[in-house]
Amino acid sequence: MVPVATTADDHGHILVVDDDPQIRLLVARFLQRHGYQVTGVPEGRAMLGALAHSAIDLIVLDLMLPGRSGVELCREVRAASQIPIVMLTARTEESDRITGLEGGADDYVTKPFSPRELLARVRALLRRVRAGQGAAAAPTGAIVSFDGWRMDLRRRELQSPSGTLIDLSTGEFDLLVAFVEHANRVLSREALMQFAKARMSDDPFDRTIDVQISRLRRKLEADARGGQLIKTVRGAGYLFASQVDHQQGQSA
Repeated sequence: MVPVATTADDHGHILVVDDDPQIRLLVARFLQRHGYQVTGVPEGRAMLGALAHSAIDLIVLDLMLPGRSGVELCREVRAASQIPIVMLTARTEESDRITGLEGGADDYVTKPFSPRELLARVRALLRRVRAGQGAAAAPTGAIVSFDGWRMDLRRRELQSPSGTLIDLSTGEFDLLVAFVEHANRVLSREALMQFAKARMSDDPFDRTIDVQISRLRRKLEADARGGQLIKTVRGAGYLFASQVDHQQGQSA
C-alpha cells in the first residue's frame, strides 16, 4: 500500500503507523494543523518503505499491528537508527508500557488518547532531540569519558571500552547525560526525569524511568570493566558511581 502523506509547515515529518484508518486520519489532520508533515501507513512493510524513501523525524507506532508487532518493528528501527519513537498502546496495564519501552520506544501514549497529549509528547521528544543536536555546536566539553567509556555529546554516540558503538535510544542517551553530569550523587527518579527532560507520567507509581534505567544499565554492564556503574540506593534513587572526565576540544 502506498503511504499517504500530508504536507504542512516545516516543523518536522512524522510517520504514523496504525492499522486503524480513522486513527491515522485523525492524527494526521491534527498534527498537520500544528505544522507537521505527516505520512500514514497501516503496517510494518509500508513503514520500512517510508523510512527508506523519506526523511522522517519521529515515528508514532502502534503496539498491536497485523503481521509484525510494533515492538518487533521498533527493535528493527533501533538496530539502525536513533529516530525517536512514540508507542501507542491499546491497554493501560503497566506491562504493555514496559513492553514498548523495552523494545526501544522513547515514550508512549495509551489508547484512547487525547490528540493534544500526543502532540505535547511529540513536541517534547523533538525538542529533546533537537536540543541535543544544537548542543553539538559547542566547541568544548564535547567528549565525556568514564571507566573506559567514551561519550561524544555532539554526535550523541557512546563507545564501549572495547571500542564498540553502543546503540542507545534518545531517552537512554539523555538519561546517561543526566547521570554523568551528576556523577557520584544520589538522584531521585523525579530529579532524573527533570534532568533528562523526559516525558514521563505524573503517576508516582509509573515505572517508565525505571525501565529506561534498567535498559541503560544492561547495556553498560554488557561491556563493563567490573562493578556496577548505575547503583540503586534503596528508598532514595540512583547513583552513577564513576569518575567522569569532561574533555575539551573537538570530537574526532
